[in-house]
Amino acid sequence: MKVAWIGVGRMGNPMATSVLKGGHQLTVHDLNRDAAINLLESGALWASTPAEAAVGQDVVMMCLPMPRDVEAVCLGGGSLIESVKPSTVVVDSSTNSLEMVRKLHGAFAAEGITFLDAPVSGGVPGAIARDLCVMASGDEAAFKRVRSVFDAMGDKVIYCGRAGNGTVCKLAHQLFGAILGQGTAEVLTMGVKAGVPLSTLIDAISKSAAGKNPPLHRWKTQPVTRDFDPDKLTFTLALSRKDIGLACEIGRQAGVPMELANIVEQKMIDAMNRGWATKKAEVVRLIQEERAGVDLSKA
Repeated sequence: MKVAWIGVGRMGNPMATSVLKGGHQLTVHDLNRDAAINLLESGALWASTPAEAAVGQDVVMMCLPMPRDVEAVCLGGGSLIESVKPSTVVVDSSTNSLEMVRKLHGAFAAEGITFLDAPVSGGVPGAIARDLCVMASGDEAAFKRVRSVFDAMGDKVIYCGRAGNGTVCKLAHQLFGAILGQGTAEVLTMGVKAGVPLSTLIDAISKSAAGKNPPLHRWKTQPVTRDFDPDKLTFTLALSRKDIGLACEIGRQAGVPMELANIVEQKMIDAMNRGWATKKAEVVRLIQEERAGVDLSKA
């Protein structure tokens, strides 16, 4: 395919390199021409503006730092919307805002042009090694038409549905990672300050029930249900709340700030006050579903 690539920075350059290695014809543009030298030496063509890069292409890819940068490339002077034809698919692989993605989808649709959002996850090492998850969303026929470009970029390509869904998936992942990171920091600082060597603490946690399975393992392998009635294998909310309370007590005694842990404990207390003490510990999830207006068992 004929591909225009806008933005060849730390992520964009190795991704574009993979597309070029995948046998696609490549035209590149970046504010810094020097950033594209390796691509030009490998056979890519140079364009002075995004509009020039987009002329006659099958697909236009963007990988840019900020939502405002994507907006400028798409809608500003010398931009894509001035030169892209309806036969070209415009793809944003930046980590963009949902509001901006919807705005761009609408602006291109008004011109009869298909816009896909397809953010990626894997970081610079993943971009170099083609170890990327590509979360694409928008018109499914267009997604299938340019699938070979996504496959060249990364080894895990997911079609996420309507426009914007890919962006929601990417931002949900980023939040997931940040929360896990903060929670892990709270747990480890509490344990170390209470006197356990870090290596011992990590070894013990990683070999125990919560630590040895990936965070979403249960969600992938078991039905999502609202049935939290106990059985003979149940670890009850009362027992879990007791354990979390004792852990938070260690944190207080050791002088370790544990904001996330305290929130978790308060939600457990809320659930206990609803009479759920003997139910499965996971019943706490219903409080979040109630406040969000979402039933995950029907999602």
